[in-house]
Amino acid sequence: MKNLKGKNALLTGGSRGLGPVIAEALAGEGINIALAARSEEELNKVADNLSSHNIRTVAIPADITDEASLQHLIEKTIETLGTIDILVNNAGIEWVSRYVSLSPDHIRRIIKTNLMGPMVLTRLVLPHMLERKSGHIVTMSSLGGKKGSPYSATYAATKAGLIEWTSGLRQELKETGIGVSVICPGFVSNVGMFAVYDKRAPRIVGETTPEKVARAVIRAIKKDIQETIVSPGAIIVMKLLDAIHPAIMSTFLRYTGVYDFYRGQADDNEEELRGGDSG
Repeated sequence: MKNLKGKNALLTGGSRGLGPVIAEALAGEGINIALAARSEEELNKVADNLSSHNIRTVAIPADITDEASLQHLIEKTIETLGTIDILVNNAGIEWVSRYVSLSPDHIRRIIKTNLMGPMVLTRLVLPHMLERKSGHIVTMSSLGGKKGSPYSATYAATKAGLIEWTSGLRQELKETGIGVSVICPGFVSNVGMFAVYDKRAPRIVGETTPEKVARAVIRAIKKDIQETIVSPGAIIVMKLLDAIHPAIMSTFLRYTGVYDFYRGQADDNEEELRGGDSG
């Protein structure tokens, strides 16, 4: 899908984090955008910030974990924009803590938001794309989906699932005119999770910028790229180590302080929860 001007995109998780940055990149290509998230007020702010672009925007409050809400989201998008040419599955949540500290409800919520939500929304959008024999689906995964980290195991499981789901779906849709891509950012500065926590990523893995992630989304759509890792640091070396022997890679991450980094954030999060319970 080389010429994006005038295409219509549905972007979930559009109110915060990477969402507004991806929206800006889409708008810069002349793409009309339906922004989806739970907060209508925050979505409207993002839409207002896109007003300098000569595009149509619509803010649609939606719950990615509720099928009826997703059906309404699709109907409203098509009613406003006419078609859905591009779907960007960006909505997601993460919570760093010891696994035993997560309630079963919290585990289910992470899985519903990060994995089931994109899968169900894509299933509901696909018939519209198949009818036109054209479209592109981009899903935001994570470098964590390539190698699970302690204290973030549930998140990693959902992101790994998105990577393999993308791989299978892409091959299934290969002759249909519909592209399927997955983006795997590492630590993201300014708007990423650990930026919210006011922490810097370990030096060995480094940080990427939200703008680089957004550019990867555009490139994946234009060039129909299956998978893109967006991260500085010794990623090639890490991938080779993991391919040779996963235990070697785990030892490398442990001795370079990456696992300590996650444990420290887990301690902070759990302390915050204890403070909230006692307040």
